Amino acid sequence: MLQQFLHDFGYFALFLGTFFEGETILVLAGFLAFRGYMDINVVVVVAFFGSYAGDQLWYFLGRKHGRKLLARKPRWQMMGDRALEHIRRHPDIWVLSFRFVYGLRTVMPVAIGLSGYPPGRYLLLNGIGAAIWASALAAAAYHFGAVLEGMLGSVKKYELWVLGALLVLGVVLWLRRRFKNARLAKQVYADEQALKAEQAKAAEVKTPNE
Repeated sequence: MLQQFLHDFGYFALFLGTFFEGETILVLAGFLAFRGYMDINVVVVVAFFGSYAGDQLWYFLGRKHGRKLLARKPRWQMMGDRALEHIRRHPDIWVLSFRFVYGLRTVMPVAIGLSGYPPGRYLLLNGIGAAIWASALAAAAYHFGAVLEGMLGSVKKYELWVLGALLVLGVVLWLRRRFKNARLAKQVYADEQALKAEQAKAAEVKTPNE
């Protein structure tokens, strides 16, 4: 059943997952490739194209609507401002490596586009970065399966547990990010309200004197 599902939808799911985010689903695919359910070479190619296409899209959206996109979420705004500082100092290094920094997958391409980084150069270096990321992470997950087999013997009877643990880890990291965004949004809102209250109070004090 699992093999048939992966045969029908596995690579498409991998493409969508790496297009929008990437880390967890690529690790799952690498482990499944070790178990023989998927082909590791196809996994790397699909992950490359998914990641590359997604980050190209975010880059061009950043060039056109960068500030509006970052302003949608307080955490994006804060991280985008920091990302712009990093990009201005070491632009090429960040284009090549941002995928390896957890939490920057969406924000960094938007900030790169907003910074005015040349499209042709981004097209090339983003492709190199996507190829390195897809190859390294898939290979790491594949060899993780080999290490488990060396420790436990046959992994087959544990594979559902391993897949479940990887899924739970991905969900926990996603929920952690969501809660962090929610707390930050509340803090930003509270700061804005406090600032408005101070400005209103200052205006009330100033008016009688005028």
